[in-house]
Amino acid sequence: MFRFGLNGKRLLLILTDGLGMNLAVYAALLARFEGQVPEVFLRAYLEAAIPYTLASLVVYFLSGLYHRAWKYASLPEGLLLVRSTLAGSLILALLVLFPAGAGFPRSVLILGWIFTLMAVSASRLTGRALANILAREGRAAPSRRRTILVGAGDAGAMVARELAKHPEIPFQPVGFLDDDPAKKGMRVFGLPVLGTRQDLEAVILSQSAAEVIITMPSAPAGVIREILATCSHLQIKPKILPGVYELLNGAVTVNLIREVSLEDLLGRRPVEINLAEVSDHLRGERILVTGAGGSIGSELCRQVADFHPSCLLLLGHQENEIFEIQLELQAVHPDLECHAVIADIRDRSKIESVFRKLAPAVIFHAAAHKHVHLMEASPDEAVKTNVLGTRNVIAAATGAGARKVVLVSTDKAINPIGVMGLSKRVAELLIQQPRGAGVPGGEEEEEGDEATTFVAVRFGNVLGSRGSVVEVFRKQIARGGPITVTHPGMTRYFMTISEAVRLLIQASAFAEDGAIYALEMGSPINIMDLARNLIRLSGLNPERDIPIVFTGPRPGERLEEPSPTPVGSEPTRHPKIFKIRAPRVGPDRLAQAMDILEAGAAMEDGETLVRRMEELALEAEAGVEAKAKAEAAKPIGGRTLERERV
Repeated sequence: MFRFGLNGKRLLLILTDGLGMNLAVYAALLARFEGQVPEVFLRAYLEAAIPYTLASLVVYFLSGLYHRAWKYASLPEGLLLVRSTLAGSLILALLVLFPAGAGFPRSVLILGWIFTLMAVSASRLTGRALANILAREGRAAPSRRRTILVGAGDAGAMVARELAKHPEIPFQPVGFLDDDPAKKGMRVFGLPVLGTRQDLEAVILSQSAAEVIITMPSAPAGVIREILATCSHLQIKPKILPGVYELLNGAVTVNLIREVSLEDLLGRRPVEINLAEVSDHLRGERILVTGAGGSIGSELCRQVADFHPSCLLLLGHQENEIFEIQLELQAVHPDLECHAVIADIRDRSKIESVFRKLAPAVIFHAAAHKHVHLMEASPDEAVKTNVLGTRNVIAAATGAGARKVVLVSTDKAINPIGVMGLSKRVAELLIQQPRGAGVPGGEEEEEGDEATTFVAVRFGNVLGSRGSVVEVFRKQIARGGPITVTHPGMTRYFMTISEAVRLLIQASAFAEDGAIYALEMGSPINIMDLARNLIRLSGLNPERDIPIVFTGPRPGERLEEPSPTPVGSEPTRHPKIFKIRAPRVGPDRLAQAMDILEAGAAMEDGETLVRRMEELALEAEAGVEAKAKAEAAKPIGGRTLERERV
């Protein structure tokens, strides 16, 4: 439906079109008869001029010619002009050809349509050109830096066009680079294709370029790393266009150009989840997150809040962290019932009291000690939080009739060699047990009671989490270095916090009781390469500006983490979530071990704690034979399991 109001600009355009179409037909008559128009044809046209003009303007109006923003005109608007003016010329043909004896020249009608199309188009293009000129004069024009665009495809052409329209943006494109050698020498939006990506350094120097923009929305991470390395050598910080998944309707604007990020270098793409399934799982439920102030816990709270739970409970013992995430959630979701609960999962009676009063239906258990080398020095603290704290959450959830408990686990629990990994593996064993096994007060529920589902989800290192290697490196770079790397061959698996939490929530929606799930983490990243790339992202050069020193692996660390999705993993409904065939230990054996761990933690007996956790891990992996082997093994450093050290 069109609005029929006429503003000043629209009325001026209608009057211009009316005058233009009549001048166009008269020009066609002059051209056809070489300036001497016979009176009979001139009279025939004048008699048809008024109805032709009025009818054509009505056609133009109904077709939408006066309801388009011609400042942004493109091919669809051009086709509309062709159709509308052609319809007007057909009206003229009916008016001048049918009257008897007119004999109006057909060539005049064809020329008249062509001239009319030119006149109507010119009125719009002239207005567009004037608007651009006025806009440019009204904007400050800073000194523009000569810029190379890497990628001469559709996105590159759109970036070139946008930069041409926005002189206030400090990028002056001088040419393209493209991996297709056939494009070399061609011009795209008026700019030459100067070579391929391999010519980047030479082209930057020859063109005296100060900026590089990667205009390939689907550029692989390896390509971005190569470009970053070249630019860093020339002390240039490259910019990038967001990935295709970040663009809306294919629109590319200069506002989307940003600096290259670590996520670009790792090649991680946002994952899709089954929103309907997750929504059914969380909407209208009372959700509790332990460790809600931590990196994973706070992101869990943010994403869970988007699914409109009836209540979100933020549990943690660091009051400042809980205060901050509660304040953030209340600002973003003012209608969400959100409560802060200051409590420690190590306090069994407090946790049971909280769960009983607040009655959460779904619990995301993210509270844990996570720093590998710190837990090596304090195994009693690792057991108190990661093992006994998890046991307390399980018992409290069972007693409160919770529907589901999701343990946030780690790839360090795979064939664990360190205290942190061992403690998380034992926490998984607790999750795997029938309700009540190894859990004080967790006796089997009576028949007819609704069972609580317990699951664990493993993933590797998370980019940007508090205390992560990336955060440490960035602080070291800010101080001017050096960056400390434990070993040049050390690798780790990484994913973004947002991606990890999205998959964690998805896994919780379809999880089976006692199951352990793992997230697909991609390819391992060399820590040395990660350090170099972070230095380059800062606009500096590795070694020259920021030195890198090797400190040697710390206790509990290994050079390479095992694959989070080992051979034998079962696929699930989501391509990035796998079910792990993780063996269990008997409930009696686990209950006995828990008593020993609790006593050892109270006595701060690190040797007993580590030995008992190692035995449990071995039994879970290989059963009775592994247990016998562990008991017969020669102790090394007071421990029964020889650890992999680097």
